[in-house]
Amino acid sequence: MAGPKGLKNRGYSHSDVDERRRAVEEFTGARLESISKFCFSSEAASKNIENMIGATQIPLGFAGPVAISGDYAKGEFIVPLATTEGALVASVSRGMSAINESGGARTGVFWDHMTRAPVFRVRDIDHSREIMDWIDANFGVLSDGVKSTTSHGSLHSIEPYPVGRSLFLRFLFDTGDAMGMNMATIATEAACRLIEAETGAVLVSVSGNMCSDKKPAAINMIKGRGKTVAAEALIPADVVERKLGSSTAAIVETGYRKNLVGSAMAVTIGANAHAANMVAAMYIATGQDPAQVVGGSMTVTTFEDSGGDLYAAVRMPSVEVGTVGGGTRLPCQSEALAMMGCLGDGGARKLSEIVAATVLAGEISTIAAQAAGHLGKAHRELGR
Repeated sequence: MAGPKGLKNRGYSHSDVDERRRAVEEFTGARLESISKFCFSSEAASKNIENMIGATQIPLGFAGPVAISGDYAKGEFIVPLATTEGALVASVSRGMSAINESGGARTGVFWDHMTRAPVFRVRDIDHSREIMDWIDANFGVLSDGVKSTTSHGSLHSIEPYPVGRSLFLRFLFDTGDAMGMNMATIATEAACRLIEAETGAVLVSVSGNMCSDKKPAAINMIKGRGKTVAAEALIPADVVERKLGSSTAAIVETGYRKNLVGSAMAVTIGANAHAANMVAAMYIATGQDPAQVVGGSMTVTTFEDSGGDLYAAVRMPSVEVGTVGGGTRLPCQSEALAMMGCLGDGGARKLSEIVAATVLAGEISTIAAQAAGHLGKAHRELGR
């Protein structure tokens, strides 16, 4: 079946958007009255979408404030969350309240590189070794080639993975405050052309899936992609009982049997209650790539009894966020970033720590609710 005819594939004036939407209405028979209403100029989305016909709105709430003592995030933060899931914002807010009464969350960024891993066709093992030796000897040349493509990023290192007549090269980039995926792709292509010209390797794909982008992957779980971030809090026993309606022992046992044993039984990559929930709501609110929620799903959440108090922590190996470029340019998303003081240069690592603290709060609240048998009640009351 043919689609709507006679329209520009990409137009940025309101008249183009209106014309395209009318054609879709005529073709489908659906009325798109709500979709037609949006508060930003179509030009604002010129680098974010093709065939624009309007906008979809998602309810936006906030959780917090949450107190964070981080390497980059320092102070109290209101966190914007865009979601259609009732009870999520309330649950995160409850976890933040418990964290605040316990002195706040401690956060840190342990690793920060965006990756892109092209795959080359090579003649044999010896050819792979020759290429790897050439890369070692000419890293400066490749680094200069990368610099010619971007003023914001730089090449950090290249990890080789030979297998048969394929050679994978995992490029690691410093990307500043951009999430950096497009930057890494363009820079990697430039470096690959140099490798092809000098070694006889043949580039098959600039992305050979060892990056690994937008897929749960053990290599990202272990080595990291984007920002590897941790958050922790020590919650006194009386706060656990009064704020969370549970006990340290019950939460530790639930975390162990659910997050750790249950995840091992299911062979999940990551071990958490619902980290992707908080990540998705924050990413949508702040203009991140929603597909990168998969990295947030690989969170490991742990609970320990510390002399009767509850020690709670999350490790997030793949927080892929930026505060410049991409969807962060859109006006609503820019405002959401501004709420946290994360808009623009100098904000990406700060944002990643706020993400980790928010995930920690959501994990604490949800596991506590499950330990106390309150999860269904909360969803009946707030999530209907």
